[in-house]
Amino acid sequence: MKKIEAYIRPEKLEEIKEILESLHLNGLSIMQVMGCGNQKGWKEYVRGSEVEYNFLHKIKIEMFVLDEQVDAVVTSILDKAYTGECGDGKIFISDIGDAIRIRTKERGDAAVR
Repeated sequence: MKKIEAYIRPEKLEEIKEILESLHLNGLSIMQVMGCGNQKGWKEYVRGSEVEYNFLHKIKIEMFVLDEQVDAVVTSILDKAYTGECGDGKIFISDIGDAIRIRTKERGDAAVR
């Protein structure tokens, strides 16, 4: 079982949601976040003064998947999120020791299905 966290451009969310729905994942969380990487934000002028914004708006998609789903999920996100430009985002994959569905008390893979 794995946790996949993808940080993507906000304008790519709908495309990525559609492709993930086609993979029949059982659930995911989507959060609006701000952060910076190589882009380092942007600058603009407000009333003649330069204002520097160090953080960019991103979307974080978080999901827990079975080991056999990881490659399909990652490939799908990569295909839809890619523009070739700085700021396309990142994907992190972590091992999960256990999961419990509170309602049924199912554990492990059964809790994620």
